[in-house]
Amino acid sequence: MTDMVRIGSGAGFAGDRVEAAVPVVAELARHEGPRFLIFETLAERTLAACQLARRNDPSCGYSPALERFVAPILASCLSSGIRIIGNFGAANPRAAAARIAALAKAAGFSPCIAVVDGASLDGRLSVAELAAREVGGTLLQGRQAIVSADAYIGATAIMEGLDLGADIVVTGRIADPALALGPLRHVFRWNEDEWDLLAAGTLAGHLLECGAQVSGGYFADPGVKDVPDLSHVGFPIAEIARDGTLTLTKPPGTGGRIDRFTVIEQMLYEIHDPAAYLTPDVVLDLTAARVEEIGPDRVRVSGARGHARPETLKTTVCFEAGHLAEAEISYAGPNAAARAQLAAQIIRTRMAEQAPHLLVRVDAIGLASLFNDTAGTVLAEQVLQARAQDVRLRFAAQSTDLQALNLLLDEVEALYCVGPAGGGGVRRHLTARLSSASCLVERSFTHPCATLLEEAA
Repeated sequence: MTDMVRIGSGAGFAGDRVEAAVPVVAELARHEGPRFLIFETLAERTLAACQLARRNDPSCGYSPALERFVAPILASCLSSGIRIIGNFGAANPRAAAARIAALAKAAGFSPCIAVVDGASLDGRLSVAELAAREVGGTLLQGRQAIVSADAYIGATAIMEGLDLGADIVVTGRIADPALALGPLRHVFRWNEDEWDLLAAGTLAGHLLECGAQVSGGYFADPGVKDVPDLSHVGFPIAEIARDGTLTLTKPPGTGGRIDRFTVIEQMLYEIHDPAAYLTPDVVLDLTAARVEEIGPDRVRVSGARGHARPETLKTTVCFEAGHLAEAEISYAGPNAAARAQLAAQIIRTRMAEQAPHLLVRVDAIGLASLFNDTAGTVLAEQVLQARAQDVRLRFAAQSTDLQALNLLLDEVEALYCVGPAGGGGVRRHLTARLSSASCLVERSFTHPCATLLEEAA
């Protein structure tokens, strides 16, 4: 009977460091027993962008990060018996699986690959029906079309894929912790109503899902929370016992740190309620969790409790939201703050006269840029008080009115010769935008399942 499962993190988001998984795989390969490498690469808008890519080309729609993450470790994993699980399938898990099969074939392998489907709600609910299920807003009300609607499904389909014998499981939208809970259910045969065990597996997944955030990334604050050799931060590995107790560590020789502080910080990351973190598999209760340092870069976590899973699933609905216009210009030297203020005033006046419906936001990067200050109140106070001699202004507006957006970009560029003295370094961009809304949808509208690649073909 297997009493230990090792799960390593290969990525915490699509833009993560490519070679991070290499030392994780090397460390996993040193051990016997069930070992898995997971990749979390899907943010809400990443998936929507993949849906648009699939519309344009049915062979696309999986994460653009897939190949650069998988190629460096694929042969090592397959030759060492380390099974790979990733949500890099995005809007097209089958195409992602086919691409991995091609990479493996080129390397001399023929792995068994499972595809998890069933997260998409495409066509199962109308936009109006989704709007009726929206939580925390009214973004879907009156909308005629959406790009995608995907539910966060749970770990069962991953377990089923591994039960089929898959060396690699490719999913689309799935709850991030399920990437770890799936293999744990596969190995330990935890039932879907063993809530405390499911909670322990979900906690393991939550600690791993953001990659190096639990080993010093997104944690360092020089002089306050120092992290050694963050340039070579090691990604985490969880050792999970049959009773749900887990130990977090990282590959030897890598940078970063794993201790009570990094683990507790990640444990609470994006947790709206420590007593009731809702996931599709279980409601996780962290109030009795224990975190103990048991050695250098080794932390034991236990005491997670679970309650019955919710009846509904969180669903992200993405829709086209026009374009975002952004333009920047700099002012430097004596009286730079006053000249920047004058430039902002000119743009606001000009746009109020020519496109009064357009909400224009003005930021002073490094001084006043993170306060959602469309009205300009913070900007007026911060920039003048700072008496800065180096001010980078950023003007931005989002709209479906392309003419008004281009007018804003032109007005900022015109500041070169019709604005205050010494403006320079204008940059302008116009980018298509996707927005998202959250809904709670009944489980009956989803049908998660796992099939092997040759069966799905």
